[in-house]
Amino acid sequence: MEHGTVAYSVKDGVARVVLNRPDQLNAISPTLLEDLDRACAVIEGDPSVRAMTLTAAGRAFCAGADLKAVRELSPDPVKWSSFMRLWHRVFNRVEALPVPVVAGVHGLALAGGLELTLVSDLVIADGLVAGGGGSQRLPRLIGARRAKEMMLLGGWLSAAQALDWGLVNRVAPAGTLDAVVEEVAGAIAAGSGSAARTVKALVNRAFDTDLTSGLELELFMVAAHMRSSEAAEGLRAFAEKRKPVFNAS
Repeated sequence: MEHGTVAYSVKDGVARVVLNRPDQLNAISPTLLEDLDRACAVIEGDPSVRAMTLTAAGRAFCAGADLKAVRELSPDPVKWSSFMRLWHRVFNRVEALPVPVVAGVHGLALAGGLELTLVSDLVIADGLVAGGGGSQRLPRLIGARRAKEMMLLGGWLSAAQALDWGLVNRVAPAGTLDAVVEEVAGAIAAGSGSAARTVKALVNRAFDTDLTSGLELELFMVAAHMRSSEAAEGLRAFAEKRKPVFNAS
């Protein structure tokens, strides 16, 4: 499946989503959001997918909002609200995907581009990550003071500083980003899909509930996972001292 602004493919349990507006530095337009939304729908309906990679074509990951769309839509309150609601809905859908999302960031990730990394589960960086980001997700990730610094002062973060602040999980050596992203996503896809979905759902809920409720949710979801065929296979493999073989579930 390939749309004009998003390329999509699946192999070995990994769905590969590529932002495909290189001439516009993959700026976020209504069309790109709609195409990304369709890719999410395909992933949600494909039980063979165990992980997703999110990368971009060209020399930058994402330059933020498409300024042409901003100029056209912002004067009209109804059209602007519709654009923003579409943006929130699609980014929320990426964040809520049942499978882990591994973002590979090269070049720039400006404003909305940084926000796109915030809704990913793991981020591998190669180069620079720019200031800007979601007012709600960013403080939860790096703390209020650093979030205010980024949002009020802007400026640039090196990949090393983004790693130090907890914005990214790993920094890939120059020229190896794609390989590292594939390695990480492949490792997730080779594991238990049931366990990965359970872990992602529990961690995503951790900051939205009190500790007691979160622990109750953990008891419920882990019990459900332990009744799955993949949990049974994992236990058998451990007892038999072999590598488990997981099937899509």
